[in-house]
Amino acid sequence: MRIAVIGLGLIGGSLLRALGAAGHDVVGFDADPVTRELAREAGFEVAGSVRETVTDCAVAALAVPLPILPEVVADLDGYGGLVTDVTSVKGPVRDLVAGRRFVGGHPMAGRETSGFAASEAGLFEGCAWVLCLEPGETDLDDWLMLAGLFTGMGARVVPVTAAEHDTAVARISHVPHLFAAVLAQQLGGDPLAGALAAGSFRDGTRVAATRAELTAAMCGGNRDAVRAELRRLIDDLTATAAALDEPDPVNALVPILRPASELRRAWPPVPGAETTIPAEIGPLLALGRSGGWVTEVKGRELVGKRPETDRFLP
Repeated sequence: MRIAVIGLGLIGGSLLRALGAAGHDVVGFDADPVTRELAREAGFEVAGSVRETVTDCAVAALAVPLPILPEVVADLDGYGGLVTDVTSVKGPVRDLVAGRRFVGGHPMAGRETSGFAASEAGLFEGCAWVLCLEPGETDLDDWLMLAGLFTGMGARVVPVTAAEHDTAVARISHVPHLFAAVLAQQLGGDPLAGALAAGSFRDGTRVAATRAELTAAMCGGNRDAVRAELRRLIDDLTATAAALDEPDPVNALVPILRPASELRRAWPPVPGAETTIPAEIGPLLALGRSGGWVTEVKGRELVGKRPETDRFLP
């Protein structure tokens, strides 16, 4: 299968490498000439424009930041193949490509480094890769083709709707990026704090090293869900601060901290036994909503797993 990858940063570059390693015929493009040259030096075919890149390709994967996506989509006029993307927000992308053959995607495989030089073919091994399923809208055959493509690269495909994805990633990715940025600012003007900072500070602020423009694009693009989740977190922090005002702050904090400790120690959940999932939107969405994923596509049947804590079968 010939596949185009538009945008060759960390995710797009890794996708180009992974698809090539899996035996697919790949061609890439990036607006940055230095990035294009790096990809050519790595042995990949690189086109000179978006339109040239997608010519004769069955699939076009868009791996550019959300603010740049409208101009890239405009360059796809006349392209009849399947379009997917790796953007960290799904609702706005779904609206942007309305009327095209499209299945929204998002591999949960980022890191704080960026650029083609940081890309690697194994980046998606074992990662959760969201593939959006919209009842009455998504073509199931298109979805199955991409699910087979990405599970073949070692990813765990999670079927959910765009709205469900955006709420979930606001909670576990976008708000943590903002919180990490606030925590990292504790270093400003306090050399003693910087000298004493260790594991908890390092782990809690790792993603604050992400380029500010990338974090702003994903959080601003998902602002409604991020705003709601951020306010919920602020309320929880306010309740935690109130516990410190109690006459016995130690005992007041324990009931707040214990559930968090138990949840974190139980994460990630142990995968349950493999189960067969029919290639139908309802059962697939039920799988994703239960925290499950697809590991293999076998024609019209799929192999899936759920967390050990949820063994509900479709």
